[in-house]
Amino acid sequence: MDLIKSVMLGAVLSVTLALVIGAQGTSAGPLAIHMVHLAQTKFYWSWPIFLSGTGLSFGVMLLQR
Repeated sequence: MDLIKSVMLGAVLSVTLALVIGAQGTSAGPLAIHMVHLAQTKFYWSWPIFLSGTGLSFGVMLLQR
C-alpha cells in the first residue's frame, strides 16, 4: 500500500516541478523534462523526477512505521 501512495506522490511532484521548469522553455539538463501529448492533453513530464520522488516518498513512509 505504501508503494501505491508513493507512486501517486511521485507523479504529483513530477508534474508540478516539470510544469514550473518546462514552462520556462528548458529541459533542465539531466532532469530530461519533455512535453507529453496524451488524449488531447499536453503536460510536461520527467521520468528522473518521478523515480526520485517516488523513492523519496517511499523512504519517508517506511521511516514513519
